[in-house]
Amino acid sequence: MKFEQLDRRMRVYETAHDHCVLPGIHMVARIDGRSFSRLTRSPQYALEAPYDLRFRDCMVATLEHLFTATGFSVLFGYTQSDELSLLLRRDEALFGRKTRKLLSVLAGEASARFSVAFGAVAAFDARISQLPDVDAVVDYFRWRHEDALRNALNGHSYWLLRRQGLDDHAATTKLKGVSVADRNELLFQAGINFNDVPAWQKRGIGMVWKEEEHVGIDPRSGAEVRSTDRRAVADFDLPSGTAFEQLVRGIVCEQGSLSR
Repeated sequence: MKFEQLDRRMRVYETAHDHCVLPGIHMVARIDGRSFSRLTRSPQYALEAPYDLRFRDCMVATLEHLFTATGFSVLFGYTQSDELSLLLRRDEALFGRKTRKLLSVLAGEASARFSVAFGAVAAFDARISQLPDVDAVVDYFRWRHEDALRNALNGHSYWLLRRQGLDDHAATTKLKGVSVADRNELLFQAGINFNDVPAWQKRGIGMVWKEEEHVGIDPRSGAEVRSTDRRAVADFDLPSGTAFEQLVRGIVCEQGSLSR
């Protein structure tokens, strides 16, 4: 059997069950750390709990890499805890919109970039949300945004109890069924006003494109020359509630006017 015949025959087994995202469907990729609790709780890395600046910066570096260096047309990025979310352009056509390729490339790129930044092997998995309209995209990011708030309150409450001497089981048991108001009060009694917790911990971190104007001098004529380029900027002070929803909605609705 000639190689060309063998190649055609065997590729069927790879591609027979390929699925593609339909045209016109919004795609949001969520890339999630695999077994990161073992990584973050390892004494080897001495990470501060519940939030560590080094870990945060590695996640932001990974988000920026996915945003700018993978070939995908990304409109908005978001990270909280050990997860990253990417809103792709509605007309993204890379890899023919094959989910197999989208997921493997994004998970692989995230795993490689984070591992280099952190200095230890780490792995991510990935999934694609196929969203029918703008409202569904806004709801997706509102969901992850509210999860960040929930994680922040739970994390600060749990680690307060751990610092007070409780072990993992005792701290978890004590917080079981405790209301949001009571968790806030628990922190307040220990001198922690949850309202003063940094915004990036409670709301996550966004990444958007910003246009920057540069002024230079033409060496031949001496005339002033202005140029504009686009760069990815991390937002550590995202708004909350309706303002956050409006931010996401505006980005989705503006994509028709953005160049690839």
